Amino acid sequence: MSEQATGSTQPPAVITAREGRTLIITLNRPEARNAVNLQLAEGVAGALDELDADDGLAVGVLTGAGKGFCAGMDLKAFVAGQRPWVGDRGFAGIVRRASVKPLIAAVEGFALAGGLEVALACDLIVAAENARLGIPEVKRSLVAAGGALLRMPRRIPYHVAMELALTGEPIDAQRAHELGLVNRVAPAGEALAAALTLAGQIAANAPLALIASKRIVSEQGDWSTAEMWDQQDAISEPVFGSEDAIEGSKAFAEKRAPVWRGR
Repeated sequence: MSEQATGSTQPPAVITAREGRTLIITLNRPEARNAVNLQLAEGVAGALDELDADDGLAVGVLTGAGKGFCAGMDLKAFVAGQRPWVGDRGFAGIVRRASVKPLIAAVEGFALAGGLEVALACDLIVAAENARLGIPEVKRSLVAAGGALLRMPRRIPYHVAMELALTGEPIDAQRAHELGLVNRVAPAGEALAAALTLAGQIAANAPLALIASKRIVSEQGDWSTAEMWDQQDAISEPVFGSEDAIEGSKAFAEKRAPVWRGR
């Protein structure tokens, strides 16, 4: 377990722990509903750096301590002039640039405002059945400019995204699952466990193939029909030529588990 914090007088705003090839990243401001201040944003950015830099890690799970995932930006800190942005990663240290490796959000209780935007920056979302998800910024004369207004219309029906944006009212996890916004719904209190099960399924696969597959799925929306095959080939061909591709084929033929080397 490691800590991402800027000082020693307060508990770390973000805690990381390893479970096999999975890095668990915990937002650790439960007394503030895990609201995003600069320390939390810096902690998330540092944890994503840790995930991507370690060849022994294949996937990350982002969760929140206490009763909920994240209530969004710390408005008290915002009024005081603090801006929780970190370099090119943007708000919360994640919304503009997340990890290169797959990342799962495990949502208990609530993911609201910037909290939902943090979850949307992840590749997959597992939510507890009692979780609420929404972007209530308009109720505070703010704008959900951390990615929700950009990402949701690409993932759920236009009019549903517009309703969420204009009313500020949340939806429950089951409705989010029906819309395709949430991958899996877990019993209350078991979102992290369900996310770790999903992470285990991902981590068993070849690391180079995981990174390339994530990149293609996330970037292909910007490719024209004329360029999409060339763009895909540029990302996928190094994987086909890797040692792991040979190992995967041999392991299949020999009916054994592959041993990935990430090269």
